[in-house]
Amino acid sequence: MIKGLAITPPVLGRISIGRVVEKNGIRLPQKDNQFTITSQIQEKDGWVLHPLDEELRKEAPNNKLRTIPVRMLFNEADLNLRAEYTMFDRKSGRPMCVGNGDTCKRLTQSGVQSLPCPGPTLCEFGKGGLCKPYGRLNVKIGDDDDLGTFIFRTTGYNSIRTLAARLSYYQAVSGGLLAYMPLELKLRGKSTTQSRRTPIFYVDLVIKEGVSLQEAVAEAKETANKMAEEGVNQAALDAAAAKGFGNALFEYDEEEMTEVVEELYPLSSVGPATNSSLITSKLRKGLESQHSSEYW
Repeated sequence: MIKGLAITPPVLGRISIGRVVEKNGIRLPQKDNQFTITSQIQEKDGWVLHPLDEELRKEAPNNKLRTIPVRMLFNEADLNLRAEYTMFDRKSGRPMCVGNGDTCKRLTQSGVQSLPCPGPTLCEFGKGGLCKPYGRLNVKIGDDDDLGTFIFRTTGYNSIRTLAARLSYYQAVSGGLLAYMPLELKLRGKSTTQSRRTPIFYVDLVIKEGVSLQEAVAEAKETANKMAEEGVNQAALDAAAAKGFGNALFEYDEEEMTEVVEELYPLSSVGPATNSSLITSKLRKGLESQHSSEYW
């Protein structure tokens, strides 16, 4: 296995709740009140829709795709959803610092260092919107590809917090059979003081509609036993995935990072006075600092 390359689940398409639009020559993310499932192909007008988008949308009320039937690829919750505080280089799209609120891996002039992580609000170089939580959820949709997944990326606290809790809970109540639970992604809305009482949308993970928790757990046990009898080793799959994720210092896709930064870390999110040159200058200043107590 090539060292330094994160081995992540095969991706067949993307799940999003927004898109990038161009206004006055500036490309900015625009939130939506429904899911969109796209392929891995991007054209001039944006990402090409995946056939599953049309298929599921036909069955949705008013053609608004707000639920997606899914299954997890792994029994271990943290393998399905990886989330960290991440600071990207806005120019290259590569991660510069990744932390969990306790420790971080930071790219410095002398290489990658392990340092304390105080979180975005207390980090000298990451504050002001430069550092955000960054979550990646891989799910299976349909039965065409046993190991292929669709990826949902988010920097939203509500989505990350909710998904992490649900995955952990379903793993627990199923006795570690998370991969066999019949689930669905569900789009929820809420308003807060911070959102000025305008609706914001986040992603939840629930038991498939029409199925009780008890029925879901019973189905998971039955499916797990059947798969084991047929020779499918789920524990070995989880172990292989954990090894693959740990094969690199940072998990990122070289070909997609510019799109990730554009969609999830727009320049407007770091204040009206901030631009790419200012960000690059600040990153460079951090790299040149010899004081390891400074965080970015």
